[in-house]
Amino acid sequence: MVREAERAGETLSISACTLIEIAILAEDPRKIKGPVDYIFSELESNPMFEILPITIPIAVEAAALTQLRDHCGRTIVATARVHNLRLLTSDQRIIDSKLVPVVD
Repeated sequence: MVREAERAGETLSISACTLIEIAILAEDPRKIKGPVDYIFSELESNPMFEILPITIPIAVEAAALTQLRDHCGRTIVATARVHNLRLLTSDQRIIDSKLVPVVD
């Protein structure tokens, strides 16, 4: 997915909440491959990536997504909904919820 977007010159948008999830997952070396500093540096310096801040409309949308329990998941879904984006996720609860279009 990332390589395809890069070849096409597309931007990949990332919810600011995803940064927290990466940092937490990086505590377990089995979950994140590679140093988290490199991942964050790449996200910050590569113009292909756009980090979307948590705004008031996103917060309001996340609060309304009561079908999901995880606050970060709600925020990520809300970010995609507010910005009319498809979401790349392996979270089956988000996929099953059909709250947001997902990348196949």
